[in-house]
Amino acid sequence: MEYFAAIQIAEVISTIFYTFLGVTLMWVVWKVIDWLTPFSIVREIEHDQNVALSILIGLLFVSVAIIIAAVILS
Repeated sequence: MEYFAAIQIAEVISTIFYTFLGVTLMWVVWKVIDWLTPFSIVREIEHDQNVALSILIGLLFVSVAIIIAAVILS
């Protein structure tokens, strides 16, 4: 129980807020990518089994997540 004694309620609230902010920003990035591409990304990945595109989108999400985390922590 001593582990949780140092946690402040403001830290919990800020963690929840920044989590929702990060998820919202990732959703906005997904919508922009989907809007910019001339084809359906979901159709390419799910129906056509385009592994290269799924790896590219996954790496893009990881890089955007790193950028969002750096901005939030600064």
